[in-house]
Amino acid sequence: MAAAQRDRTHYLYLAVIAAVVLGITVGFVAPGVAVELKPLGTGFVNLIKMMISPIIFCTIVLGVGSVRKAAKVGAVGGLALGYFLVMSTVALAIGLLVGNILDPGSSLHLTKEVAEAGAKQADGASESTADFLLGIIPKTLVSAFTEGEVLQTLLVALLAGFALQAMGKTGEPVLRGIGHIQRLVFRILAMIMWAAPIGAFGAIAAVVGATGIDALKSLAVIMIGFYVTCALFVFVVLGALLRVVAGVNILALLKYLGREFLLILSTSSSESALPRLIAKMEHLGISKPVVGITVPTGYSFNLDGTAIYLTMASLFVAEAMGNPLSLAEQVSLLVFMIIASKGAAGVTGAGLATLAGGLQSHRPELVDGVGLIVGIDRFMSEARALTNFAGNAVATVLVGTWTKEIDKARVSEVLAGRVPFDEKTLVDDHAPADTVPDQRADGPGEGVEKARAGV
Repeated sequence: MAAAQRDRTHYLYLAVIAAVVLGITVGFVAPGVAVELKPLGTGFVNLIKMMISPIIFCTIVLGVGSVRKAAKVGAVGGLALGYFLVMSTVALAIGLLVGNILDPGSSLHLTKEVAEAGAKQADGASESTADFLLGIIPKTLVSAFTEGEVLQTLLVALLAGFALQAMGKTGEPVLRGIGHIQRLVFRILAMIMWAAPIGAFGAIAAVVGATGIDALKSLAVIMIGFYVTCALFVFVVLGALLRVVAGVNILALLKYLGREFLLILSTSSSESALPRLIAKMEHLGISKPVVGITVPTGYSFNLDGTAIYLTMASLFVAEAMGNPLSLAEQVSLLVFMIIASKGAAGVTGAGLATLAGGLQSHRPELVDGVGLIVGIDRFMSEARALTNFAGNAVATVLVGTWTKEIDKARVSEVLAGRVPFDEKTLVDDHAPADTVPDQRADGPGEGVEKARAGV
């Protein structure tokens, strides 16, 4: 029966590929009709977003609540944030280097319509650090779920997890109950995934219909340069780091996450694959605390693709406006943008708003030039989302390795295809909820091994 289910999901993702091809065709042949199909893509992404908060909550509460030492959770979070800071700096440097070499914006000209489009993107794009920090605190305990804020959900889940941790045996029934709820929400997510072909068709058709081929031709240099830069970052920088630290082949990891990349490519949002990344990283053999903390935090702070985009786009706009940035201006502007881009990873179009907001605060005379890339931003957002997603997957494996919260033997088995992921439930159903308390060990431990023994 499991094999039959895997066969059906295989056909599902073949249908997604066919839907993407059909959407591109409709976008070119009947652009007016294609633009009207946008609600299909928006509706599917909204269905996925609906599940993000409960999945993050269940994953983190089960992970933190089942760990004996609270200090371990702090160590995981500290390592993750430190790694995110270093990799964002590396991504910034790569974007600056390639952007200065390509010099892609020198041949374009600004029109009145383009200037107005750029100014529109800057409206309300900036946010102060104080506003961001206060925004992490939800209005009520449950509003984090109703408003769909990832960092608010993360805060509530951590508080609940630490509270259950302190309750000891008294909290074990609650953990078992949350374990059952987790299975429920993952099963709902698996049902929603069957709408993926419809969502992919609507999203791609609308983008192609609204953009057309002319914009792609005129801005091919910046677009292709950005895609190549992102590919080099993933395969060279992240690939080398993953091999040296964890002994894992980047190609094997990306192949394991192939369906998630296809989902991101068709929706232009890495957030659409966040719940599946959590499920797949746990299935890979990384402990719940590491996955539950690293993945949601990375979606707000580990923005490698966004960092590369902001650097290259800023240089592009400055060159196109005939007012290139000095090296000091490049560094100060782009450091500001990375700080301002928190939480933008999963939101389609947020990178463009962050770019406009950063230019508005540092070089207001350049804001109008943002309109030059409005037409192709959606295509660039796909590369941003794919790179951000790959960066978070690699980060989870690395943090698991550094904290010794990873089952390396299982990683090898999963990546070799000998322990297939259950597409029907997205969780390992052989691991009953009453095994959760057994995970009170310093590493993945005996409880995790028992829970996975039946795979």
